[in-house]
Amino acid sequence: MTRRIGRGYTSAPMAAFGRDGAWAGMGIGWAVTSTLVGGIVVWGSLGYVADRLLGLNPRVLTAVGIVLGAAAAIYLVYLRYGKGEGKRGGA
Repeated sequence: MTRRIGRGYTSAPMAAFGRDGAWAGMGIGWAVTSTLVGGIVVWGSLGYVADRLLGLNPRVLTAVGIVLGAAAAIYLVYLRYGKGEGKRGGA
C-alpha cells in the first residue's frame, strides 16, 4: 500500500529474491551470454552489409565486424560485471 509523505507517495519495498539459492547467478549468466552473442551478431551483420555494399568477395569486413563485436562485448561485460567495487584486498 502507499502512504502520503510530503509531496509524494511511498510504498513498501518489494521482497527480494534470496542470493543464496542454486539459481542466484542465472540472470547474470544469461546477461553475459546475450551481451556476447548480441555484439558478435550485430557487428558481424554490419560488416556483412558493408561487404555487400562494397562488393567485396572475400568477406573481410564480416570477419572484422565479428572480431570487433566480440571485443566490444567482452569490454562491456568487464565494465558491468568484472570491475571490483572499490579497492579490495586479494586477487
